Amino acid sequence: MSGIPHDHYEPTTGGEKWLHKRLPIVGLLYDTLMLPTPKNLNWMWIWGIVLTFTLALQIITGIVLVMHYTPHVDFAFASVEHIMRNVNGGWALRYLHMNGASLFFVAVYLHIFRGLYYGSYKAPREVTWIIGMLIYLLMMGTAFMGYVLPWGQMSFWGATVITGLFGAIPFIGEGLQTWLLGGPAVDNATLNRFFSLHYLLPFVIAGLVIVHIWAFHTTGNNNPTGVEVRRTSKAEAEKDTLPFWPYFVIKDLFALALILAVFFAIVGFMPNYLGHPDNYIEANALATPAHIVPEWYFLPFYAILRAFDDTVWLVQLVGFLTGGIVDAKFFGVVAMFGAIVVMALVPWLDTSNVRSGRYRPMFKWWFWIFVVNFVVLTWVGAMPAEGIYPVIALIGATYWFAYFLVILPLLGVLEKPDVQPATIEDDFNAKFKSSDGKDGAPAASPAE
Repeated sequence: MSGIPHDHYEPTTGGEKWLHKRLPIVGLLYDTLMLPTPKNLNWMWIWGIVLTFTLALQIITGIVLVMHYTPHVDFAFASVEHIMRNVNGGWALRYLHMNGASLFFVAVYLHIFRGLYYGSYKAPREVTWIIGMLIYLLMMGTAFMGYVLPWGQMSFWGATVITGLFGAIPFIGEGLQTWLLGGPAVDNATLNRFFSLHYLLPFVIAGLVIVHIWAFHTTGNNNPTGVEVRRTSKAEAEKDTLPFWPYFVIKDLFALALILAVFFAIVGFMPNYLGHPDNYIEANALATPAHIVPEWYFLPFYAILRAFDDTVWLVQLVGFLTGGIVDAKFFGVVAMFGAIVVMALVPWLDTSNVRSGRYRPMFKWWFWIFVVNFVVLTWVGAMPAEGIYPVIALIGATYWFAYFLVILPLLGVLEKPDVQPATIEDDFNAKFKSSDGKDGAPAASPAE
């Protein structure tokens, strides 16, 4: 499974040998658990297990909720109320599922930022990064369609606004929008289509997660130094690594327990904190909410979408050059999806030969500005598109694209990196020096 030299599973009993020849599932599990893992991983490497747990939680709670949900515009809202009031433990299932989506996106954003900072997208892990971005896109689509299912006011009008974006595509937009909706407007056909896809896509995500794990097990884990594990011999590799079990499994489970303590506290005491009040009103096509906003995890891209209106000179220029084919609405749609595309292309946009941001002094400043910019875009995406907010959104959107398309390519040329450790073992020993100056840290202490 991995190119790092290590002991592989060897069946001993007759039954194990018989199974191993026909279906080497035990060997696969053994190689996964005993995978040599860089021993200097820090706490930012816990989000994988959080994401895996949350995906399982969403699938399990979703399957049970489907047993009581009615995907019809006349009954959807009432069926959700039925789940909350009459189904045994229904309120807990719904709140776990609803808040589980938020936990999913908190973990995936931290997972992505960790990858961006430590250069986990650089060769030979480009395919791992691309698969991860595909998972993220499917998560966004699944979450959007799930938000429509309660059939509240924000569900209905959010679906109307977002699907309306496809109508802005020149020439094919109107037909594409009608095909997505199943008719001329958001109605029962739309709800049924979104329900079917919302139920199906998590299993597609689960399949991609398996491929994602397979990909990084093939190349080996990245680590905070960005230095690769030595693969010249098993003895050298063992100096840089520890088996995934028990060291990192216990560490990850401890972190998961802490995160779930906070998660269950939110589910138990403030489950509706992240929900919009209008979504507790049944959908009404004749009453438009004063301010239509998506869920919080879409807000940065919603802010980018709204940033490019008719007053922006770039939009005016592109509209003039295309004879009006590309208007502000279509430009905003391209910018919104383009913001994800440039992030997916970062393995080829970052020209630095140094993988980890830990040893890139100029990069650190631009990266943390990018993180702050993400938070600002999230905030401004929830604000009305008036006053100073569109200006802030435009500045934030500009920096987003400048970071990937201008700053990262230039840093690879202009930046002078710090000295990196020669091996992972050197980094580990330097971090866990004993008080007398000798390398006295036990090998079983992998956390940073």
